[in-house]
Amino acid sequence: MMIKQEEIDKLNLQFKEAKPSEIIKKANELSSNAVVTTNFRPYEAAILFAVNAVKPNIPVVWCDTGYNTPQTYRHANQVIEDLKLNVFLYVPKQTVAHRDVVMGIPSVDAPEHALFTEQVKLEPFKRAMEFHKPKVWFTNLRQGQTAFRNSIGIFSVSKEGVLKVSPFYYWTDVDLDVYLNEHKLPNEFKYFDPTKALENRECGLHA
Repeated sequence: MMIKQEEIDKLNLQFKEAKPSEIIKKANELSSNAVVTTNFRPYEAAILFAVNAVKPNIPVVWCDTGYNTPQTYRHANQVIEDLKLNVFLYVPKQTVAHRDVVMGIPSVDAPEHALFTEQVKLEPFKRAMEFHKPKVWFTNLRQGQTAFRNSIGIFSVSKEGVLKVSPFYYWTDVDLDVYLNEHKLPNEFKYFDPTKALENRECGLHA
């Protein structure tokens, strides 16, 4: 699906005040070939619930680095079961045990960090996108998370040319707390991303 920047700008203006469900419905009108990605970090239940409510059985791509906390894995199992998600799990080709011996978790300024990020996050994600070949990619990016994410808006185009849709883009944590409570959705804050030293550092999938 080819979409011009002026069309993206128009969509972002038109849907700036729209409800997440309205944004998701519009994206589905543009193309029904869609996926939603998740890592089950805090507030991910919101995007999974919202997209699945509009488009039941949508492929849910979970790229698991293998370094998640026990709390995250229990949370993921609960959300998958409660929402009856159609999950496609992608994991690195190397096990954590193997990588711990040959590399460990390098610091962000170490030469090995780029290879580490490629192994645990980028390669599984590329494999997922090559398999599903989506035209629309739903994600829970929000304004204020990173400098890059501050610049993209609700609708943007990924480096692969996929229409990226962030229905909760302008929502705050407080807004999402209310949303989760209203829909009786769980949340979990004990989450670990081995590729990011700081919360506001971009992970590599989006920038």
